[in-house]
Amino acid sequence: MSHANARLTPAGRLTMVQRIGSGRAVAHVAAEMGVSRTTAWRWWRRFQTEGLPGLQDRSSVAHSHPGRTPACIETRIRIERLLSRRGPVWIARRLGLPASTVGRVLARHHTPRLSECDPLTGQVIRARRRSAQRYEHAYPGSLIHVDVKKLGRIPSGGGWRAHGRREQVRGRGNGYDYVHAAIDDHTRLAYAEIHPDENTATCAQFLTNAAAYFATHGITRIERVITDNALAYRRGTAFISAVAMLGAKQKFIRPHCPWTNGKVERLNRTLVTEWAYTQVWTSNTDRAAALPTWLEHYNLERPHLGIRGQRPIDRVNNPTGQYS
Repeated sequence: MSHANARLTPAGRLTMVQRIGSGRAVAHVAAEMGVSRTTAWRWWRRFQTEGLPGLQDRSSVAHSHPGRTPACIETRIRIERLLSRRGPVWIARRLGLPASTVGRVLARHHTPRLSECDPLTGQVIRARRRSAQRYEHAYPGSLIHVDVKKLGRIPSGGGWRAHGRREQVRGRGNGYDYVHAAIDDHTRLAYAEIHPDENTATCAQFLTNAAAYFATHGITRIERVITDNALAYRRGTAFISAVAMLGAKQKFIRPHCPWTNGKVERLNRTLVTEWAYTQVWTSNTDRAAALPTWLEHYNLERPHLGIRGQRPIDRVNNPTGQYS
């Protein structure tokens, strides 16, 4: 497409072919119009063949694409996206294809982003996406993000996701599960537990358990712990003591800026879409029992887009001593 001030807009091309048509030399007209003789000859021949329509802008896309992904492969990619509701890295690993190929196919078919879709049905529910400046600490244990995700408990027999939004299954009074989550900034190694509350004693016990979990996977030292400004974290004696016992420094996000703790916030969303709401649960116990298995999958098997398709455990392993 030509820009607004280009010499050879459709009107400029018409002027050029009119001058050539009057009998003037193509080379002289090309010099006047500030284009090459090859370009002038191209438009003159196109005008002779197609007339005025031949002077209009046309797509530069090739007529054939011999290197394009076969239609059967594209169909497999689209079906896998529809059934799994996962990103290009996960689909690529599943189908044995490059992630870039999967991404191009999804973009070619105008597939909506996962952040715009309902995690259970896949229907588009949001039309915008926020992004923020990313940062990453240089080695495992340098910074641990901690947060709590609140989930409504599932009534026995299933809630509204199983039976629809009826008054009989609204589940009033079932209470909430508090999913305490921690994630290492560099490796994205994650840990989560379900508790009945989020008071300071519970938060302190979770941090201790999380540190022990990280230690068993190779992160033996934690230098910093960052949380939001909840009273249980900022003023809770038990939590402050737990951080001190680890020999770590306690950090807080800027008020009303949750993206400062973005990695654990993103983990919370992944927990919701790939564990809590990935299927219709018929009991709260069943959902809770599936969390450890999902965590093992997340840390040991699932490729992570934020670390270039690696698994978290790949970044924990330190065979060459590059972090020491």
